[in-house]
Amino acid sequence: MTNLYEELAWLLPAPLDFPRKVADAVTGRGLQELATFALDDNNLRRLTKRLRQLQGKQINLSPLVNVKIGILSNSTTKLVTTPLVGTALRFGLALEVVEAEFDQIAQEAFSEASSFTGQDLSAVLISIDYRGLPFVASPGDASAGLQNVQDCLAYIRSVIESVRTKSGAQILVQNFALPAESLSGSYEGRLPGTLMWLLNRLNSELDTLASDNTFIVDIAGLAANVGLANWHDPTLWNIAKLPFAQKYLPIYADYIGRILAARLGKSRRCLILDLDNTLWGGVIGDDGMDGILIGNGDATGEAHLHVQKIALELRGRGVVLAVSSKNEDATARQPFLEHPDMLLKENHIAAFLANWSDKASNIRAIAATLSLGLDSMVFLDDNPAERLQVRRELPEVAVPELPTDPALYARTLIAAGYFEAITFSDEDRQRATFYQDNARRTQILNGASDMNAYLNSLDMEMTLAPFNSTGRARITQLISKSNQFNLTTKRYDEIEVEQLEKDPSVFTRQIRLKDTLGDNGMISVVVCRKAADVWEIDTWLMSCRVLGRRVEEAVLHDLVTHAVQAGATRLVGRYIPSARNVIVKDHYKKLGFQQASEIDNIETWELDIHNYEFSSVPIKRTLAI
Repeated sequence: MTNLYEELAWLLPAPLDFPRKVADAVTGRGLQELATFALDDNNLRRLTKRLRQLQGKQINLSPLVNVKIGILSNSTTKLVTTPLVGTALRFGLALEVVEAEFDQIAQEAFSEASSFTGQDLSAVLISIDYRGLPFVASPGDASAGLQNVQDCLAYIRSVIESVRTKSGAQILVQNFALPAESLSGSYEGRLPGTLMWLLNRLNSELDTLASDNTFIVDIAGLAANVGLANWHDPTLWNIAKLPFAQKYLPIYADYIGRILAARLGKSRRCLILDLDNTLWGGVIGDDGMDGILIGNGDATGEAHLHVQKIALELRGRGVVLAVSSKNEDATARQPFLEHPDMLLKENHIAAFLANWSDKASNIRAIAATLSLGLDSMVFLDDNPAERLQVRRELPEVAVPELPTDPALYARTLIAAGYFEAITFSDEDRQRATFYQDNARRTQILNGASDMNAYLNSLDMEMTLAPFNSTGRARITQLISKSNQFNLTTKRYDEIEVEQLEKDPSVFTRQIRLKDTLGDNGMISVVVCRKAADVWEIDTWLMSCRVLGRRVEEAVLHDLVTHAVQAGATRLVGRYIPSARNVIVKDHYKKLGFQQASEIDNIETWELDIHNYEFSSVPIKRTLAI
């Protein structure tokens, strides 16, 4: 499996009739499904062309999300943009790219005129090859080398700041792939002032520029993964100024697509694991505890143990783990409870379904138990038939294609990039625990006969606070990821969240919830725009983990209280329907709002707050300043 990245081997190969399928595609969903194959440069161009044709006909391409980015580079971008657009469909994005002129970085960044001015860009990708920096080799001169690194860093920083000021967009800046050649052999990286030494230090310093509004794209890591001698193509650089071999355009585009999708909360959040021949070698029901292969001393056992290790590490990064296995429940759980070499234990699994139902049905049940969408799921299974069945019935679920050698399972899962992260917070670290606690709440609720008694037994405590710098990253993340309980599906990036935070005409709330079973973390965000007598609810969203627990009533109590104190007489909210938020269609109606209008499918609802009656809610509320 030497061409893992080149071939996008976690995806199925494109069918032989792919060109016909592209020509027949007429919906956004259809384009997205076609993009889930491992596509070469030619097929990506076909897909991009079809997208442009449908956009030209003004066809509604829902559920694709429109995203517009700029690219600034010292290398050729025209060969890159078309694969980028085709690949972005894989992540549910209808991408538009604004290209700056070739090798005009300083001119674009610092002149009054810029290709990015007035373009309403979501992000700008700064793609500088090391040959576009003022490097001066000074072998053996550490002082001169360090000064050279700082000069390059200062130049990059000034480009970032200027482009951000002109465009108002978030910045994605690539780090630098090392050259393939090493003049001094193994000593090259240790010799001060050499190009390799300079680039290693610049990449390290570049990480210090990362912020809420600047993300570092690890192209150095990608080049290392495929091999520097493979990545660099001197002939192609000389002819076309393309900084890497053309065969890596699909994986490069996939890397950028993952990051753009992660910014919109589209990274996967749950890994569902098969058991037999996935987490261990053999079949527990047939081979018994002594017959399955796990652990050190056996090549197959070590391969499966590595899958467990990666799953456990993903859990530590906030990925929720679940199990779907065709087995007797007690038999399937036995290794988790008794096998001495198992790294994964039963308490690491948020939802454990071992039965004789088909895998697709179990995955639906897991999604319901965890209150997660199917597009949050990744399903890892060694069996091609099971993978095929899930792909056919649940196309939203990511199902990596696996090789025959289990030693490559973990590498394939990681290479696929399903769990791309752009931030990491305490909330992310605890997310797996949040969802496990929520699964326990669901079990208790299923066994309860009285909803009010159940809610009272949770002893819920809500903390409400205005937006602040401490919560900013999580607020942005929640705005990006929430789909089902997002009344308007508006998205704000961290720059815009900070602006809302400082705007005196805007009322904001970040809301946390804990109960007897654990801390749910931040579960709701509200943005209201204040006028003299009307407060307009700009954004109201909640984590699906807390649906049905009367949290929305407690939040409304807080809104009404502060609106009355400010002299307002009405709250106005809007519902803009999407493919995902049907669950909150009657949100305002249930809370006592009256529908005022419906124009172009957008519903407007109003609440006379002077006649609002506060009902008793089993949630203790605390206001944090």
